[in-house]
Amino acid sequence: MERAQNAVMSQNRQGKALRMGGVAAIILFLYFFVFSGTTTSSISSIAGGKNIYSSANSPTMKCTQPHDSAKPLVQYAIMIDAGSTGSRIHVYKFNNCGSTPELENEEFKMTEKREGGSGLSSYKTDAEGAAMSLDPLLKVAMDTVPDDYKSCSPIAVKATAGLRLLGDEMSAKILDAVRHRLETAYPFPVVSAEKGGVEIMPGEMEGVYAWITTNYLLGKIGGPDKSPTAAIFDLGGGSTQVVFQPTFPESPGGGMPSVSQMEEGDHKYSLNFGGRSFELYQHSHLGYGLMSARKALHTLVLENAANQNPTSLSFLNEPIANPCIAPNASRRVDLTFPSTHPLKGDHTVTMYGPTDSLPAQCRSLTEQLLHKDAKCSLAPCSFNGVHQPPLAKTFAREDVYIFSYFYDRTKDLGMPDSFTVRELHDLTHKVCSGSATWESTFDKAAIKELEDRPEWCLDLNFMLALLHTGYELPIEREVKIAKKIAGNELGWCLGASLPLLEANSGWSCRLKEVS
Repeated sequence: MERAQNAVMSQNRQGKALRMGGVAAIILFLYFFVFSGTTTSSISSIAGGKNIYSSANSPTMKCTQPHDSAKPLVQYAIMIDAGSTGSRIHVYKFNNCGSTPELENEEFKMTEKREGGSGLSSYKTDAEGAAMSLDPLLKVAMDTVPDDYKSCSPIAVKATAGLRLLGDEMSAKILDAVRHRLETAYPFPVVSAEKGGVEIMPGEMEGVYAWITTNYLLGKIGGPDKSPTAAIFDLGGGSTQVVFQPTFPESPGGGMPSVSQMEEGDHKYSLNFGGRSFELYQHSHLGYGLMSARKALHTLVLENAANQNPTSLSFLNEPIANPCIAPNASRRVDLTFPSTHPLKGDHTVTMYGPTDSLPAQCRSLTEQLLHKDAKCSLAPCSFNGVHQPPLAKTFAREDVYIFSYFYDRTKDLGMPDSFTVRELHDLTHKVCSGSATWESTFDKAAIKELEDRPEWCLDLNFMLALLHTGYELPIEREVKIAKKIAGNELGWCLGASLPLLEANSGWSCRLKEVS
């Protein structure tokens, strides 16, 4: 009897241990199910699939298993470009079939235009309104990213020059409100503050990311092609960026050149991407975006008028001549001057174009904005005292891509995908000549564009001055305009999203709620 009782007790202990072990196994399985991996491919790995699919169930048509088994086969990344004139969302789908992520698809949407602008900066003290303005964009992400991938698809918001010009306190409140809304209303993991998840992007990174985007889509980086890289010139609303990889001639004595002859400074950026090293020149010219240039030029015209009327401000009530307004057109302009300025305060004036075109006079005004005579502490300089290796000597034959407003203002007028700076000069002259020459030069759609925007002459002259006088591109140098390459949007967003696919990029999968 005693032996039987001992046997029963032993069996009870064994059964209890087995039950406890089973519970522990279930807990352990649930732990890994919730916390591990970055996408559903990790669940496949737990189940023994080792991140390998069949052609029937693969989330991509490109392959059935990743090049690196530590990575998921498919990844999504979401980037919001909070620009000065509006916000734009880019939802990217990548596969990891090769050694470098391959972009499969991109969904794009921008905020609707509204009076006063639709960018985050246009909301000023209404931080909550600014955050909620992104909701229509985020619907695109919710509709595009499959449910199983949402909790492991990182999102970042990067604001550019517009918010930068708003001031530290106001911009910080807007960014805090944006982060809070993303973290509380949407399932996507938000990139950490330490990794710049919701931030005013440093100006130099805006250009570098745009350079990565362009050269990645051209196949010049991240793949087998090791041909010379392309330069990028990006013209936004509040700033403009230039990035290129300069090459230097051999030393005068005939010896081998040093690895780099670029001067040290903030303009020098070292980049490792796709197994290659690049030494780039980059600079972001804050205040030289197209909208900022418009405001600066109107300010210059008003100051010139004030200098001609030193004893009275009554001239503010009269129309003011502006050679950058289309002939026989007019434009209401709002300007604000600081309290220390002779024209202190807010002013709304009417500016009108000349009876006969004055494109040279307009170009003279736009060139004055560049401050070519500013002190150049580190020669050579491009404009406003900023050092830049001369393009004619260090980047003489490689491709030059110009986009954003460069594209918008030339493509609408029928310019081809590639043209010279001289052809841009000729286009500018015809536009500034007024409606008398438009009918023999442009189609009806282009004429409608010209009639609806009195500042076409100003915009084109500033672009011409920026490229030829500012950056010193030779007049016969060819440039290429593009909005997309291989069906994908240009700009900095893709270049900023690619690093988010790597480990330690400032995010981890969000916990999935279990109902």
